[in-house]
Formats: sequence, C-alpha cells, structure tokens
Amino acid sequence: MDSLVRATLLVRRLARKGLGLLATCVLAAWVIAGGAAAPLGPVPVLAAVAWAVFLGKRLRAKLRLTGDAPFLLDFELGALLAVGLDAALLRFDGTLSGRFSPATYVLVALVASFGRPVAGLAVVGWVVILDALIRYKTLGEASLEALATQAGFATAFALLNLLLLRAEVARIRVTARARVERELERLREDARSYRLLGAGEAAAKKEDAEERLARSSVEEIHQSVHYALELLRRSLDLHTAVLLWRTDSGTHLRISELSTASDEIHDAPFSIGDGVCAAVIAKKEAVLLENLRPSYKVPYYAGPCPIRALAAIPVVEDGVVRGVLALDRVESKPFTPHEHDLAAQAARYCLRAIQNERVFVQLERAKVEQGKLYRAAQALGAALSERDVVEAGVRAAREIASFDLAAVTVWDEGTRMHEVCAATSNGGEIDALVGQRFKQNTGLVSMVVTNRFPLPYKGEYDAAHQMVLTKRLAWPAVPSLLVLPLLHHNRVLGTLILGARRRHAFGDTVRPTLEVLASHLAVSLSNARMVHKLETMATTDGMTGLLNKRAMLDAAAQKVAAAHRFSRKLSVLVTDIDWFKKVNDTYGHDVGDLVIKGLGDILKRVKRTTDVVARFGGEEFVVLCEQTDEQGALLLGERIRDELSKTVFHTPNGPLSVTCSVGVATFPVAGEKWDDLFKAADEALYASKRGGRDRVSIFVPSPASVARVKSA
Repeated sequence: MDSLVRATLLVRRLARKGLGLLATCVLAAWVIAGGAAAPLGPVPVLAAVAWAVFLGKRLRAKLRLTGDAPFLLDFELGALLAVGLDAALLRFDGTLSGRFSPATYVLVALVASFGRPVAGLAVVGWVVILDALIRYKTLGEASLEALATQAGFATAFALLNLLLLRAEVARIRVTARARVERELERLREDARSYRLLGAGEAAAKKEDAEERLARSSVEEIHQSVHYALELLRRSLDLHTAVLLWRTDSGTHLRISELSTASDEIHDAPFSIGDGVCAAVIAKKEAVLLENLRPSYKVPYYAGPCPIRALAAIPVVEDGVVRGVLALDRVESKPFTPHEHDLAAQAARYCLRAIQNERVFVQLERAKVEQGKLYRAAQALGAALSERDVVEAGVRAAREIASFDLAAVTVWDEGTRMHEVCAATSNGGEIDALVGQRFKQNTGLVSMVVTNRFPLPYKGEYDAAHQMVLTKRLAWPAVPSLLVLPLLHHNRVLGTLILGARRRHAFGDTVRPTLEVLASHLAVSLSNARMVHKLETMATTDGMTGLLNKRAMLDAAAQKVAAAHRFSRKLSVLVTDIDWFKKVNDTYGHDVGDLVIKGLGDILKRVKRTTDVVARFGGEEFVVLCEQTDEQGALLLGERIRDELSKTVFHTPNGPLSVTCSVGVATFPVAGEKWDDLFKAADEALYASKRGGRDRVSIFVPSPASVARVKSA
C-alpha cells in the first residue's frame, strides 16, 4: 500500500511538472498540422488563449525566481515563444521566409541571453526541428537549402549572443568588484591614517560593526574637512585648498580632502621629502611662498606649476606633524598675516574634527565591549558546573574576537600537572586533546601559568620555534595565537587558548577585552568548583566518599518510583559490622574508622554502575540494586561478606579481621514503599545478628512477620 501511494505521488509530480512541456508539444503539433494557417474560428482562438495562459504562467514563475531558473522552465519559455512566433509568421506571411522571418533570430538571441546556456542551445535545436517540420509538412518545401540557412543563422546568433553578452556581464562584474574593493581599501587606509583603526585590524575581508563604524567616521571627517576647505577657498579667493595627510606607514603624504578649481590634481601619494611639504614637516612651521615659477614643483599638481602663491601650514598632534594644509592662488598675491591666522585656525579645526571622531569611535567601541562583557558575565554567572562555565566562556570569547581554535586547560598546583578540559575547532583538529595531561615545561601554557601574563607577544605564533602544550601534544600551525591566564586572587586556575588562521586576529583592540573575559572566566570557574565541593559535602559521607543518609533517601524515592512505573525488581541490602563496639573499645576509634573505610571500599568495588551505596550511620551501610531479585541480592550480600572476612587490617596491636551481617529485602514482596522496604531489610539484618552473625538473611513475609535466615 505504501509503495502504491509513493508511485501515485510520483506520477502526479511528473504530470504536474510535464504539463507545460506536453501543452507546448500539442500546440506545436497543431501548428505543424496547419492549424495556424486555417481560417479564423473557435479552434485557433482557443489555441491562442491556451498559448497565452501557459506563457503567462511560465513568465510569472521566471520573474518570481531570485537565482537561476531550472532548465525545464527556460526551455518551456523558449519553446512556447518559438511556437507562437512560427504560428504568427504562418498566419500573417503564409511562410517562414517572409519579411518578418528575422524575428526568429531575435527570439534565439533573447533566450540565449536570459536563460541558461544549455537551455538556450536546446531552444535553438527546438527552433530548427520545428522549422524543418513546418517546411516539410505544412508548406511542402523539400529543399534543404533554406532550412540549413535558417539553422545556421539561428545557431550563430545564439552562440554569439551567449558568448559576447555573458563575457561582457562577467567583465562588468569583475570591474565593479575591483572598484568596490579599491574604495573599501581607501576607506580602511583613511581610517588607519586617522588612527580610527589599529594596524592590521582591517585585514579581515568580512564586514563587521567595527569596520562600518570606521567608515562612518571617515565619511564624517571628510564632510567636515571639505566644508572647512570650501569655506577657505571661497572666502580667501584661492585656487586650491587641500589637506595632505600622512599615510599609516608615515613615509608618504596623500590627499585627504580638497576644494579646487583645477583639473590637474595629482592624486597619487608622494614622499614626505618632496617639495615644500618637506620643509614644513622638518621645521614644524608654516611656509609662505610667492612669485612661483612654472618650473617649481608642487607635489599635488600634475605638470607645470599653475600657481604663483602658496601657503603650507603644519597640522601638529602631540608634537608630530600629521598633515599639511596647503592653500594656493593663481595670482602672485602674498598671504597676509590675517589670512595665515585663518588658515592656522582651519588646520586646527580639521585636526579637532579628526580627534572628535576618534573619541566617538573609542566611546562606541567601549560601549560595544561593555555590552559583550555584560552578556558574558550573565552567561558565566548562570553556569554552575565547570563544563557549563568553559562553554559559556568560549562562546563569549567568540563574540569578542574571531578565532578557529579554542581550548581550556586547568592547572593542579599539588601535582604540578596541566590538563586540557575542553577543546573546540572548526575542523576537529584539537578535539582529541581533551583529557590529555602534561607536566610543567617550557611551552607557552606553562610559561603563562608561571608568569601570569598573556603570551605570545602581539598574538603572533611561530610553530617552528614555539610550543603550546608539549611536543607530543602538537598544536596546529596557525599564525595567530593567544594564551590567557585564568587568574583568581592572583592564583592561576588554568589557561584559555585561542588560535586563528588569519594574521593579526588578536590586536590591541580585542586583547584587553579578552583579558577581562579571562578574569571573569576564572572567577566563574572558581565558583563552579566551590559549588561542586558544597554539593559533594552535602551529599557525600566525608569518611568513606559514599552517599550520606539524605542523598540515599532522595535516591531511594526515585528508585522506588521507577520500580512502580516500570514493574521492576528492586532489592535493598543493609549491612552492619559485627562486634564493632568491641573493635572501638579494644583497638581505638582510629582503627574503627579504618574498618569503616575498608568496608566502604569493598562496597565501591563490588557494586554495579547502577547500584547506589550509602553510609547510613555509624557502621551501617545500605545498597540499592535496580532490576535485582532475591537471588541476585543474596549473591551480592555473600560477596560483600566474603570480601570483608578476607580483609586484614593492620593495627598497632596486630592484624585485625572483622565480619559483617547483611539483611536483604526485595520490592514488591517485602513492601511497595521505601519505609516498608528498609524496615524489612533491617529486620532481616537483625535476623542475621540473632542467627550468629557473619551471614546474609532474606526477608520473607510470613504470618508471624519473621525473616528467614539463609547462610552461605
């Protein structure tokens, strides 16, 4: 039945997809049979309506698509257009070689331009075949010359249009992409020269909020500076007012912004030692020139010098000349002190505009970083286990910096050992490092733990000369690496290791934030350990490491509920050390504690993974065994008794051997509630005590409610 349904659905899907192609073939057959040349009547009208409906649906489907259309859709569109064109030619010209016949070549070129290449070639084949059938069947033309000519021209038009148009589209795309990249690089260069971005920060190709913020600030600077230069040029009757700014390398000057009436501006960067700019930068003073000759070299003009007066004012920040404000005139009219003062004020205005944007960018960065750290603190504060803390820390670090590898190591001061507790990577290269331990060595992780300082310097990693973990535990050779110490009250808990495949991934803007995150991570890791310790103290017996009475009661409630729900067997064993008071009185409480620990170790060793063992109080222990009947519990009790009787405890008064008694009760025979089960097991234990000790007893309900004793 299932196969029949699948077959039916498949047939329906194929029929739905092939309906347009089938209709196209039917219309083509109608045209070949002479329907297009027949007198106008109901059938031609219905055929025209059907053709228009199918063509409209295919056009609508084509226009709705955002990417490339499927082959079948492009072919159906071209085939329908070919059928309609041939029908129109037969209706109005009575032949395919009339005055409107070149429309076939236009159709072929159109399909080849806007459809897939393979679909365009298929449409050309359809046009040639349809043309041949109409000429042979409808028009009775037996000559192959006209058909060959038509086919040749159609194929040529399709191929030429396909190759030339697509080549031109590809060229335009490449040119546009290159132009956009050049503009972006120019904006990045401006941002670095204005010190809105650090060196290397804009090397990443992906666009992020940092880069968008820098571009916005660059545009704001250009608008402010251009306004000042335009105002200067118009008010002082200048030929050109230009702000020349040092590049990020500091070796060249380039035009940052200008207002000019000249068409001979040289926009390429030039050396700071060229022309008048060299004197301005060397002296840090304004230079005023007049009566300049055409042979004088002005770096920002191409060709002969078109000006006769020039004023160059330095733009100084923190004692360093960052740029030069140049003003010039075509007339040999010297600059007055008042004009020089106005130019100096304009230079200071341009510098303030840059400084203001720099402060704005820093404030925006601080706001963004504070938001990231706030979200990180929330996530770390909500994590209670070490694993959750580590995962939250790595997620928060990924929001601050882009990296490909991350690992967390923990440091044990007592054993002086490192352990990789978490590792993640895009390709799984370091996943196998989890759980690996290594001693203190000369690797970066060990040096970070020793020095309590992030390494390596500037986050640049050289795999040939540096070691991260050990030689045995190799770290992938990535160019960027940062190992951060996890410090809590000046105590190192471990390290956070981040690696990236691109250079300069951990620059000066992200490293301080990552260091703060590492401090938060260390605090949360310490809190998680403290929570785990408190939970352990609240649920674990301090002497034996087994569960305590409260934890046992919680586990017992769950086990009994599960036994009810799934109708499972559940056995309870209660064991007690024989003559334990005599051991304390004779050998002392220290030896008594040693005996209790010894029995606890035996219970840990013989229990199954699903069993629950607890010290219930004093020398009494309880074992809960899921899916265990009376015989299975009896065997476990005998093994416990036998293991303890064979154990020899060495004391100051000589060797000591002890025995134990065990009572067993099974759900639901001995009771369906925990209190009833424990009471029955306790009665069986006392039956073992009354029967001579060193034995196992199973509770068996009887009219007198007396337990039966079974001895090994």
